[in-house]
Amino acid sequence: MSLTSAATLATLDRTGPRRITDLAAVEGVTQPAMTALVRVMEASGLVERRGDASDKRVTLVCLTEAGASYVRTRRQAGVHAFERLIGELTGDEVEALVAALPALKHLAELESQDREGPKQ
Repeated sequence: MSLTSAATLATLDRTGPRRITDLAAVEGVTQPAMTALVRVMEASGLVERRGDASDKRVTLVCLTEAGASYVRTRRQAGVHAFERLIGELTGDEVEALVAALPALKHLAELESQDREGPKQ
C-alpha cells in the first residue's frame, strides 16, 4: 500500500467521511489522483462512497470496517516497533523522551490541524 493510501485511510479514520476534493487537499495530491486512489481502495474494500445527507449532490468517501481494521493493525504495528526500539535506549535517553512528550504531542496536533484543513 502506498504512503498516500495509508495516510488517506488514517485521515478518514480520524475525521470521518470526506469529499474527494477535501481528501486531495489534505493529502497534497490532485483531485484526479485522489479519485484514482479512492477507486483502487474501493475495489479493495477499504473505503466506500456514500451520499451526503445534507447535500444530495455530494458523494463522501467513508472507511469500511476492513479499512478501519487495516488502520488499527498498522497503528498497532507502529506501537510494537517503537516499544522494541525504546527498549534498546539507555535510562537517560528514555527520560529525555518522556520529557519531550508534551512538545511532541503539540507537534502532532499542529500537523493534524494542517492536514485536516478547514472543517466542513
